[in-house]
Amino acid sequence: MGRKLEGKPTDGVVSRYLNRKVSSRITAFIVKHKIPITPNQMSIISSLVGFTSFPLFITDNPILAGIMIQASSILDGVDGELARYYGLASKFGSFIDSILDRLVNITALLGAILYLVLFQGLNEVMHIVVYILVVTGDIMVSYLHARALLDLDKHPVFIGKIPSIASRDIRLFILFIGCIIGFIFESLLVIAILAYTYVLLKTIEIASRMLK
Repeated sequence: MGRKLEGKPTDGVVSRYLNRKVSSRITAFIVKHKIPITPNQMSIISSLVGFTSFPLFITDNPILAGIMIQASSILDGVDGELARYYGLASKFGSFIDSILDRLVNITALLGAILYLVLFQGLNEVMHIVVYILVVTGDIMVSYLHARALLDLDKHPVFIGKIPSIASRDIRLFILFIGCIIGFIFESLLVIAILAYTYVLLKTIEIASRMLK
């Protein structure tokens, strides 16, 4: 106990310079007032906040949906901060947090696409294509990270020179901004492009390293 509240070395730029400034204060408040909440419970709370984006999207409330997505992204940092502070980090907690993160991502992205279908009247084929690209891109980034950790025992951020341009915090922040300024479709395209660009470049970089 008594450890310093801290982020992770794998934090993306949004987490490092924005989310952590808020999440660390929330964590400090919980610690200071001895609020009885565990890291795993915080993971569930963060996910529930993220899941609310779906009903908000399909009821024509994209701005509020975007706010909930970013709030969930910020709260997602609290569970890890609590775990590190209290020395409660565990493989189970990391596993559950990762699964919940993927579910929140897929739910939020599906909600955004349905909003475009229901209220923006864009071409349905285009929606399907964009949804497939953005969701598979999201999953591929996570899979790339998981395989690198399994096969090389190292996070891709520490391999090579390609920066983490498509980390979860960045992807969710782009969707949040898109919701706020009314460019949801464009934000989904940006996420898909960033995700696949990162996966392609980082895969080449990691493969080259492994073949040496």
